[in-house]
Amino acid sequence: MGEPILWQQIFTVCLVIAVFVAFVTEVRSADLVAMTAFVALILTGILSKSHIAAVFGTGAPIVIACMFILSAALERTGVIESLGKWFEIVAGKSELRMLLVLMLLVAGLSGFVNNTPVVVVFLPIVLSLCRKRDYKASRFLIPLSYAAIAGGTMTIIGTSTNILASGIAEEMVPQMKPIGMFEISKLGIVFVVVVVVYMMLIGRKLLPNRTTLSTLFEAEEGREFLTQAHIGKGSPLIGKQFTDTPLAKMPTVRVIEVVRRGRTVRTKLPKVCFEEGDQLLFKSHVAGVMDVGQTPGLALGTQAELGLDSVRTESAILMEGILGPNSNLIGKSLKELNFRQRYGVLILAVHRKGENLRERFEDVKLVFGDTLLVEGPVHKMNALFAEKDFVNLSRPKQKGFRRSKAPFAIAALVVFLFLGALSPIPIVGVALAAVLLVLLTGCLDATDAYRAVEWKVVFMIFGMLGLGLGLQQTQVVSLVAKTMVDQLESLGPQAVLGIVYLAAAVLTEIISNNAVAALLTPVAIGIAQALGLDPTPFVIAVMFGSSASFATPIGYQTNTYVYGAGGYRFGDFGRVGIPLTVVLWIVATFLIPLYWPFVSMEI
Repeated sequence: MGEPILWQQIFTVCLVIAVFVAFVTEVRSADLVAMTAFVALILTGILSKSHIAAVFGTGAPIVIACMFILSAALERTGVIESLGKWFEIVAGKSELRMLLVLMLLVAGLSGFVNNTPVVVVFLPIVLSLCRKRDYKASRFLIPLSYAAIAGGTMTIIGTSTNILASGIAEEMVPQMKPIGMFEISKLGIVFVVVVVVYMMLIGRKLLPNRTTLSTLFEAEEGREFLTQAHIGKGSPLIGKQFTDTPLAKMPTVRVIEVVRRGRTVRTKLPKVCFEEGDQLLFKSHVAGVMDVGQTPGLALGTQAELGLDSVRTESAILMEGILGPNSNLIGKSLKELNFRQRYGVLILAVHRKGENLRERFEDVKLVFGDTLLVEGPVHKMNALFAEKDFVNLSRPKQKGFRRSKAPFAIAALVVFLFLGALSPIPIVGVALAAVLLVLLTGCLDATDAYRAVEWKVVFMIFGMLGLGLGLQQTQVVSLVAKTMVDQLESLGPQAVLGIVYLAAAVLTEIISNNAVAALLTPVAIGIAQALGLDPTPFVIAVMFGSSASFATPIGYQTNTYVYGAGGYRFGDFGRVGIPLTVVLWIVATFLIPLYWPFVSMEI
């Protein structure tokens, strides 16, 4: 392809803007948006067949997929869960000590394992420990996520952002010295120390004291919550006044409201004569919910069309779960899913963005991070939480670990780390060898390995790599880099590097960290080339800036997990995370040039 035509540059810039808006508004999933942009560049002729082959021939997404599988093997063999149990033992009786041990352990583990499963495993452990010791879970879950994010910066494999940025740099600048497995550890350890010290001295004072949905149903004394029920067809309650029903004799239950055909019944409660289809709103302790569910002719839920027939009198339990990013329930309502008949359990409450959805939540489209209070028989609950749709927050997952295979899973990770750091073998080959080791030794079944890969992340990366290549082909990257250098060169390379880091840190709060790395790494390299410098410090700045998602619950997946589980509000992350982001920006701006000096490089 020769010199780019003006319309191609304009089209590509407009496409980037459209992708950014789509990411922010979440009109479609990020992988679909990114792949659509990639295909648009192909159909317009901006990217050729060789460019397509170059994108899908990139090793970074394959390494990222392998890391998902290795992390799943460590989880399946009980390695991560065992560390969680060890945490319970050494956490001590002090809230301060528990916070410190939690952050150090999670950060250390996240340097070598994908941080999302680390957070998923530790969530129920932390929640359970908080209930036992009467601590507020909201005091620990943001630190849990922050520690996982910071820990991921300690090695190249600690987060997919590092793998992606280093892979793009190797593809774009073959002359540049590859970034080694532990080369970024010196700055990553500083990041971990800064995050831990900040949270222990300042951040924890900014954390909210908030009761989560989990503690509402586990700690019964003195705490109540709202639930709903309806009077079904043929109910013995039909035609009876409230005072003549079992509801009037329940000390743990208080009827707040009766809704009939969409309107509140204004008659005083003792004189209300029940009719078929009446909706009742209760305030009760957890025991009261069970009493209501066992009342003949009364079914928990709000709409008869949900198929909520009378709740069986068999023993039932209450549990809490959170929707994961790959849940098949996302984008659908409970009514559309016919949840009661499909799973044989009831959704009693939905917790979203710091609030409990109490009215007509069966019509609300479910989203990643929603926390659901579920009631049902033990065997039904086990079947429900065995699926990938839910992450169990009530207690650690009770599934059969392959503990005898744990040494093989650990050996695979160790081999991967050492060969990746010391061997001339390409990291893609080492990663595939490690995956084969866990599969051949039975740490993980092939089916489970495929399920472990976050395919949406992988295809989003492919799409963003294509978009980044389009920016390079149309020379938009070089134009942006040249413009920035012309405007900022007088400030010096350190100031320019600081701006690159800040741009990555701000953008990662709004869109995916991997998308930021895919877009900004070529720009950072272009800036370095315009300055005549080795791109390494600028690529490092993108790596760390893209991972520095502390100010919003949507910038990083682990933040979204704890957002729902901890009952946080959106502003909680900004109050705690913005000062931390500023501190890390200053640290990175001064230390990156110290660890990776600006060296002239003709490229």
